[in-house]
Amino acid sequence: MQLLFILLVVAGGMGLSVEAGLLGPLGGEVGDLWATFSIFGVGAALTFLLMLFFSPRNSPSFFTQPSWTLLGGILGPVYVVILTIAVPTIGIAMTMIGILAGQVSKSLVIDHYGLFGSSHRKIDSKRIIALIFIIAALFLMAKG
Repeated sequence: MQLLFILLVVAGGMGLSVEAGLLGPLGGEVGDLWATFSIFGVGAALTFLLMLFFSPRNSPSFFTQPSWTLLGGILGPVYVVILTIAVPTIGIAMTMIGILAGQVSKSLVIDHYGLFGSSHRKIDSKRIIALIFIIAALFLMAKG
């Protein structure tokens, strides 16, 4: 089961690279914020349709959840604007490795302290070495 989820998140990561490749040219044509808005508009419409057909009807109310859980609604557009601006300048691969370095470094902290209700997983030497390799890739690509 774990392998299935690993493959699923790798495929999701590939999708993010495609999204970044689409956002750069779109942002150049219509503007960075309009490109971001279009991505979220299409995504919201698709998510709404999926909710109509596949969401459980007896789930807890969205409005009863803690307000901090909505922070992703702010972070998502910031991420997409960064993609839209960075890709034309530094390329898709460099942008994705930079994002990966940020994601992994912050994820290690979140796992270590069990923040946001996540499972508590201590930072160990293997995780630090993995982060060092990602940072090394970032520097190697920047020199290339």
